[in-house]
Amino acid sequence: MTLHRAAVLGHPVAHSLSPRLHRAAYQALGLADTWAYGAFDVDEAGLVGFLDGLGPEWAGLSLTMPLKHAVMPLVDHVEPLAQAVGAVNTVLFTPGGRVGTNTDVYGIVQAVREAVADAARPAGFDRVTILGGGATAASALAAVSELGAGQIEVYVRSTARARSLMAAALRMGVKFDFRAWPGEGAVGWAGDLTVSTLPPRAADSLTVVRAPGVLLDVAYDPWPSALAGAWAAAGGTVVSGLTMLLHQAAEQVRLMTGLPAPLAAMRAAL
Repeated sequence: MTLHRAAVLGHPVAHSLSPRLHRAAYQALGLADTWAYGAFDVDEAGLVGFLDGLGPEWAGLSLTMPLKHAVMPLVDHVEPLAQAVGAVNTVLFTPGGRVGTNTDVYGIVQAVREAVADAARPAGFDRVTILGGGATAASALAAVSELGAGQIEVYVRSTARARSLMAAALRMGVKFDFRAWPGEGAVGWAGDLTVSTLPPRAADSLTVVRAPGVLLDVAYDPWPSALAGAWAAAGGTVVSGLTMLLHQAAEQVRLMTGLPAPLAAMRAAL
């Protein structure tokens, strides 16, 4: 019996829900006896050795921080979207070598579209706000561009820390305006869509003071976040980072197995 293997790598990685999602997909697809999915705590220093030690049974890897940048020079081909964003969260092992791709953008797009459809809201996003300037912000920038964003504003604590985001925007040909981080106190964004790419609790001090549009908060532990709770209380539509995680994992399953992902079974596993 041929055994195909896949796993999530990161440091730390014990908190990852990827094994739960992928294993649920294998079960629903009838692959549980031939596919295995694990989790390995691997930092940047250990990434080369880990990759070089993998055998022919490996189909793919999911990558979390801090490996999304570090893996790029270690693959044989980086797909255009991942190259533009500057982050690889998925490695596929193919006959032609290691391929790096990005399913985070897909996850954001699908999560927002699903929430808009469920809430029966207009699908247009003329004005979009992104909180944060790291790797996930670059994926968010690509995603909101795909969603047809008009004006894009990015709030960062330091523009110096957002150099990779600026480089990604240039590669993608996406324009945005920097805004000073509001700090503590009342904030009322007027945009149609806000994507918070901040780590857990980093936005807890912000208070929403008027009914906003749609919020996607990629931080899902704890949930609801303080920002998500305030957003919902102000009458806005909230999208959990778990929904983004679900959709990006579903795309990984499709890419690794070649089969349509069983979204309902994966959603139930969350």
